[in-house]
Amino acid sequence: MSTAEHYKGPVRETPDRDGAFPRLTQEQLEVLTVHGERRETVSGEVLYREGEPSREFLAILGGTVEIVQDHGGPEEHTVAVHGPGRFLGELGLLEGEVAFDTAVVREAGVILAVPVERQRALVGRDPVLGDLILRAYLGRRYVLIGSGAGFRILGSCYSPDTLRLREFAARNRLPHRWLDLEKDKEAEALLCRFSISPEETPVVIWKGERVLRNPGNADLARLIGLPAPSPQAGRCDVMVVGAGPAGLAAAVYGASDGLATVAVDAVATGGQAGTSSRIENYLGFPSGISGGELVERAVLQAHKFGARLMVPAQVDGLTPQDGEYVVAFTDGSRVRASAVVLASGVGYRRLEVPGIDRLEGISVYYAATVHEAGLCRAEPVAVVGGGNSAGQAALFLADHASRVHLLVRGSDLSADMSRYLVDQVERHPKIEVLLHSEVRAVGGQENLESLTVEDNASGQRRELPAAALFVFIGARPRTDWLRGVLALDDKGFVITGADAQAAADVSRWDPLGRIPLLLETTLPGVFAVGDVRSGSVKRVASAAGEGAMAIRLVHEHRESTGNPTRTASPEGSRPVPGRSVSWR
Repeated sequence: MSTAEHYKGPVRETPDRDGAFPRLTQEQLEVLTVHGERRETVSGEVLYREGEPSREFLAILGGTVEIVQDHGGPEEHTVAVHGPGRFLGELGLLEGEVAFDTAVVREAGVILAVPVERQRALVGRDPVLGDLILRAYLGRRYVLIGSGAGFRILGSCYSPDTLRLREFAARNRLPHRWLDLEKDKEAEALLCRFSISPEETPVVIWKGERVLRNPGNADLARLIGLPAPSPQAGRCDVMVVGAGPAGLAAAVYGASDGLATVAVDAVATGGQAGTSSRIENYLGFPSGISGGELVERAVLQAHKFGARLMVPAQVDGLTPQDGEYVVAFTDGSRVRASAVVLASGVGYRRLEVPGIDRLEGISVYYAATVHEAGLCRAEPVAVVGGGNSAGQAALFLADHASRVHLLVRGSDLSADMSRYLVDQVERHPKIEVLLHSEVRAVGGQENLESLTVEDNASGQRRELPAAALFVFIGARPRTDWLRGVLALDDKGFVITGADAQAAADVSRWDPLGRIPLLLETTLPGVFAVGDVRSGSVKRVASAAGEGAMAIRLVHEHRESTGNPTRTASPEGSRPVPGRSVSWR
């Protein structure tokens, strides 16, 4: 029976939602058929199961498939029903994570199964098919996050470990639901069901049966299938520390050039850009792109070329050794690298207001993602900051909150914000811009209820109703672990190029017969890119450009040490067969 005979159209399907449930064309199904195999299905058959990895891309040729959460459990419910021409899975399929839902055959038919490795190759070669699948998977991930699918975090809103787990899940865009120990009735029932004492919280509950008591981020990562660092020592050509736009660009260009490339991040891929609701001035995306989508595309691109990404992996040491570098991790593992690219970025600055600490993670946030926006519930919120991040957050939150107060310390919104954002913010009917404004006090016991705001020009104070506060007031570099290792400027940013030459130890450089390259630090073969670099332009595009440029400079460094690399073609290159990090 041909593919065309099965492709009869939808059968009581769930309507498409913003491209999350598209249909493959006949031509696309024919292309996939060459790389997969057809299988008959029977009613009730489970094609993949929540909590287990899925290794195949599944397209429906006949019959219908139901996507359910909590399959077989007390909270089982249907997410979607798909018919012929639709395909299954979500973002975790491409990134090696476990499934967050279960696919059950409702009406018998035929499926086309394509090994995920072949699907990744097809996505890379066919931009139309790749874009269709990726957009659908991103849309489905947001559907899962919005529906509260995935694992449960059960813990007190006052617990730092609860906040840590929630931040890790949100930053990695992992479907989950937080149950507040103090407020949720379901929390008390789960404590009794699993015989958990309040002192043992926070806990992570997976599939309604597995319990992790106060797990570390790495434990949670392993549960979901994220690649964590290996405890065994290894070696690579390039170690990229940080997986924001700069680090991901370095990983993509390093791996595509045939270098064994490893990129690590202590929390999540994407850095601060990953928390941005909308980036509208990034080249090539005239209608804008969310930070999450940009990051996921970059992650898949890095995987495509053979880069290894590890999250969470906290680096705490960099030691020169025999012309190379030993990178040490907090878990005791070590990796030897010929070159290192520092892309560790910056961390947010906290707002210094009395009593605000107890509200952080409850109703005071330092990012505005889908997760935080879902907690606004059509109530007024406030955003503190005058830069692009604050402007993007205000616009995004205006779609969820009843009112957004944008509090700017200075006298001019355009001083630190791009003109296109200023125009949108000032025109938006739900955003109120308050210049010369600083937060002096927070009101509310268990949750934020109001803010006391002072006009720093007149000294007058007013009280604003606010159910949540979003803070974007700058950041400091993540370089504490580099002090005493290489030269930093007076603010802690890594100095490079001509500035590094002035501070460099000549005994390290004379044998090479050269001075530090443009992005090179005071250590030969160690480069700094993106926000962590002194004097960098704080833009996603410039960070990505520096990440790409660093790999070109890595090649120059290798040539100066007598260890050149045979690279692939500069553009449109393919991964070099067998070139991935060697864990010895």
